[in-house]
Amino acid sequence: MVLDKDTAKKTAELLLQINAIKLEPENPFTWASGWKSPIYCDNRIMLSYPEVRNFVREAMAKQVEKLYGKPDVIAGVATGAIGIGILVAEALGLPFVYVRPEPKSHGRQNQIEGYLESGQNVVVIEDLISTGKSSLNAVKALKEQQVNVMGMIAIFTYGFSVATSNFEGENISLHTLSDYNHLIEQASETNYIKESHQQTLLEWKTNPQQWKQ
Repeated sequence: MVLDKDTAKKTAELLLQINAIKLEPENPFTWASGWKSPIYCDNRIMLSYPEVRNFVREAMAKQVEKLYGKPDVIAGVATGAIGIGILVAEALGLPFVYVRPEPKSHGRQNQIEGYLESGQNVVVIEDLISTGKSSLNAVKALKEQQVNVMGMIAIFTYGFSVATSNFEGENISLHTLSDYNHLIEQASETNYIKESHQQTLLEWKTNPQQWKQ
């Protein structure tokens, strides 16, 4: 769920400008899942652009405060959200931890890195939501440590219905700075994409698993 349309469009504009998000309906990408896609998103690129990362940091910090007040801890999902999670925690003056996809195979075999106490209120920071499975895996690991996961805030979501169902099934609230619909709207208004491509891009979202160029 996007809280603010202006923030959503500005976020989309900045991510397009630095090529963190690429739209290429005529030359689609192949995801690790095997899906063909006209969009590729790597929000980690924004860490290399101070103006962009500062905008994202402040926008996410404001949303944390608006939605959840003052949590005890900010948790980032490894690896993509470690950087932005630290920035948000720093902006709010809060402790930070990050959650691995699975426990380490050596040492203390931690899945959560950082200090966390049972009963603490935690807000999870994510960079990108596709199906939501990896993000919710991090939530599961946090809950196993007996903390209260208040919700998750991500930079961007494709807005797939399966992700909505997955988050609803786990009773976890998800808010994002921007989403696919606002991205396409912004890309169209700024002539980043041809008008003839807009319908193709919107069609992909309705059935990404079966989409063909």
